[in-house]
Amino acid sequence: MEDKNLKNEKNDDVLTMPKESSSELANKLEAKWYALHTFSGYENVAKENLETVIDKFNLHDRIFDIIIPMEEVVEEKNGKKKLVSRKSMPTYIFVKIKYADDLWHNITRTRGITGFVGPNGRPLALPDEEVMKLRLEKIKVEVDLNVGDKVEIFDGPLNGMIGEITAVNPEMNVLTVNVEMFGRETAVDLEFAQVHKIN
Repeated sequence: MEDKNLKNEKNDDVLTMPKESSSELANKLEAKWYALHTFSGYENVAKENLETVIDKFNLHDRIFDIIIPMEEVVEEKNGKKKLVSRKSMPTYIFVKIKYADDLWHNITRTRGITGFVGPNGRPLALPDEEVMKLRLEKIKVEVDLNVGDKVEIFDGPLNGMIGEITAVNPEMNVLTVNVEMFGRETAVDLEFAQVHKIN
């Protein structure tokens, strides 16, 4: 009986402790990338629903970015080839968040999301190398690439192709290159790191 009373006293102490507000907590935490598992085919639904949760609970200072990894592949259909985007990691989405336990229910109860990827479903932040490999972060790259330059693509499905730059977006580290594909000029968006200039 004595132990039970002691337990209740302890619980009362916990309940009376002042709680930090979400914004106070956000100031102390570091934003990191986490992987979330979704139902098959529900990646877009999960992303949209999580965006709704962010708005509803005003979590803009805690959840910053939601990414569904995509890749461009060449598909052949009825004898014709075309460049299409598809999910490179089906059933996964990646989120950049300042995580603390108070976010657990907001995220895991979001429709389409089955939970965090980590030991026993507990959140485990992705290491920096993984973030770079998955291209979740845009790295500022100082490059000498201009409209009209000829470049060779050395990464991705268009590896080895040569084209001409028609637009450069230094903010996003992206450029548009015209390449000859399937007998005609096609504009493709590439990251700076996927091309090198031909002198």
